[in-house]
Amino acid sequence: MKFIYFVGLVVVVVSAFGIEKSAYGATNACGKSSPDNEAMKLAPCAVAAQDEKAAVSDSCCLQVKKIGQNPSCLCSVLLSNTAKSSGIKPEIAITIPKRCNFENRPVGYKCGPYTLP
Repeated sequence: MKFIYFVGLVVVVVSAFGIEKSAYGATNACGKSSPDNEAMKLAPCAVAAQDEKAAVSDSCCLQVKKIGQNPSCLCSVLLSNTAKSSGIKPEIAITIPKRCNFENRPVGYKCGPYTLP
């Protein structure tokens, strides 16, 4: 049930903010897609991004790996309004690449006030 609530909330927030930003053609860390739009792809990570002891699903790891190819984008997504409003805790979410056992993760990369482990 929490997952359905999370997805619904993400859709509402992105609809409210994402369309307006894309209308201006602004560029950002995630290229043509806004961090809020990219945050929608992290729906499978909802529980893992709120509880450091929760298992990280394969689908979550796959999405984080795709977005994390650009560490700047990953940080923007984790610190986005959509992520914040959905209850994601950035200090926990930044641990997901390590919890997914990514060998080539950007260890030490500064992500706002946080550092990727």
